[in-house]
Amino acid sequence: MTQNVYLYLLVAAVTLYAIRALPMTLIRKDIKSPFIRSFLYYVPYVTLAVMTFPAILGATGSRISAWAGFVAALVIAYVDGNLFRVAIGACVVVYGVELLF
Repeated sequence: MTQNVYLYLLVAAVTLYAIRALPMTLIRKDIKSPFIRSFLYYVPYVTLAVMTFPAILGATGSRISAWAGFVAALVIAYVDGNLFRVAIGACVVVYGVELLF
């Protein structure tokens, strides 16, 4: 398991570095295309989300509590946006659902 974590971190680091550094070194002019600009802006966030989502579903004792915590985190993030409150709220919901099931 530990080796997989290091592999995931390495792949994420290389991907993020390539996405950020290669356009800067290979393209000398400003990028005018809104599509390419938004693509380059959002790739690191999407990469992080893709790596984090499977871990969310496997981090608890049951899928029900994992989904409940995930939905709670989405709702709290949408309403408030404070990362600390999102983390605490999701943990409290997972704990509550784990007590029920």
